[in-house]
Amino acid sequence: MTSTLSQGALIAAALRLGAPTISGWSAREAALARAAATTIDARTARRLRERIWGGEDPLGEAFSALRAPELRRPLGATYTPPVIVDAMLEWSRAHIAPERVVDPGTGSGRFLLRAAPVFPRAMLIGVEIDPLAAIIGRANLAAAGLVRRSHIALCDYRDFPSCDVAQAPGIARASARTRTLFIGNPPYVRHHLIETRWKDWLVRGWRSLGIRASRLAGLHVHFFLATLLAARPGDAGAFLTAAEWLDVNYGSALRAAFLGKLGGMGVVTLEPRACAFADAATTSAITLFRIGERASQIRFRRLKRIAGGMSLTYGARHAQDVRVSRHVLEREPRWSKLSAARPQSRTAATGNRMRSADLARQGDLVQLGELCRVHRGQATGANEVWIAGEEARDLPASVLIPTVTRARELISAGRVLGSLESLRRVVDLPRDLSDLEASQRPPVEAFLKAARRRGADRSYLARHRHAWWSVQLRAPAPILATYMARRPPVFTRNVAGARHLNIAHGLYPRVELSEAQLMGLVDYLSTRVRVEDGRTYAGGLTKFEPREMERLLVPRPDALSA
Repeated sequence: MTSTLSQGALIAAALRLGAPTISGWSAREAALARAAATTIDARTARRLRERIWGGEDPLGEAFSALRAPELRRPLGATYTPPVIVDAMLEWSRAHIAPERVVDPGTGSGRFLLRAAPVFPRAMLIGVEIDPLAAIIGRANLAAAGLVRRSHIALCDYRDFPSCDVAQAPGIARASARTRTLFIGNPPYVRHHLIETRWKDWLVRGWRSLGIRASRLAGLHVHFFLATLLAARPGDAGAFLTAAEWLDVNYGSALRAAFLGKLGGMGVVTLEPRACAFADAATTSAITLFRIGERASQIRFRRLKRIAGGMSLTYGARHAQDVRVSRHVLEREPRWSKLSAARPQSRTAATGNRMRSADLARQGDLVQLGELCRVHRGQATGANEVWIAGEEARDLPASVLIPTVTRARELISAGRVLGSLESLRRVVDLPRDLSDLEASQRPPVEAFLKAARRRGADRSYLARHRHAWWSVQLRAPAPILATYMARRPPVFTRNVAGARHLNIAHGLYPRVELSEAQLMGLVDYLSTRVRVEDGRTYAGGLTKFEPREMERLLVPRPDALSA
């Protein structure tokens, strides 16, 4: 099977298929090719070429099998299903006739290969940072007979077009009238793995466009900026990325650019179950733009699944499209909900099935934040110290507080947490240790001495507390909720009065709610909140931030009591 090729055999196959004939062949790729020190037979090469002609990507599949997801993740290398590539190209063909097609993270060349017949006169330009992936992309383009119109540059896309793309005569050189299509799947890399110099570059670049940016943005936001800096009015683009930028604070720069120079025209959100990526369950977004465009309305669409014939174009047959005025978008801090299917709801008071949006307009539903404040639980800074273990055995019971420390404790409890017996204890000492009785001081001092040895006084949180030893747990919340899992949140009535760490949210009523109303709220949230209401990250985890949870629609108190 091709998927079981070693790296040496994979490179040998790429060389046999003509990888070095594609413009831009670099010294790093040549060194990698020399180190391969192996060959493949003509029969294997012929079979690979036939599969490539048939629209398959055997070399890309072999690369994905060779590099496990955890090895590809630092570079954000996740390959795109052909059905999505085709849909993005279909949209592009309706909005631009490009002289150049630029893929900012070429990988095995899937976008360029499928763009070739759609735009038969366009030059195909790939930018790739991984030399092995670049060799594979070259091989695919060469095998497809695209040598004369293809170029791959081994460089960081943020250096485009100053990298060696500019040295490809007739391919990369663009005049003010040259139309370019930017299309691809920019790599997903969290900000923790991005070098400081590139974070500085990001802030400077957005500032040059009059936009304030956060250094916490992921790599896909960097790629949007690089595209803006390289693009000209009339250019167009379609990027598949994680959908985080629609909601998070560090996506605000991209949202501002979408409504400005980027010329945003539409956003299609793909839910995790759509499996946009074979090895990453995440909410994805296809961003459609035309540089300089200023649409009065932006189209949003949400897809739960992808299938053959998937289309991103607009028309009457796509009744699920939601048109949103740019004036609304300028005021709205969170965009993903604009594409969400409106769930069917049933109020406890009437029992009639109606759309949530309709109910809200009629006043039967309000945002949860009108009834409750949502607070994340306390962070200790060193759970291995502050969650009571052997070193805390002699501490007085008054400082050992029963606390929800694992999400599964709420999942096991279900609708009601009625007992503290199964919960672990958290050491919660007073700020002023003189408040303790004299007999309690020696075991506390012994515990703190052991805590210092373990570095508990040097954690970030400890150094920023009034007293490093005082965790200061929040008051018991009447309702507790999980907020990060591969399932909808679990809402639990906290009858036992447990405290909670930052693995859960606490719902604290703003208005007086009876026991019946509290249970009604738990029941409603438990049956109505969906995974799609939150934000799904790479890896499949769905997260509800406190303010996001406060935006959930719930019945008014009188309906809850009914």
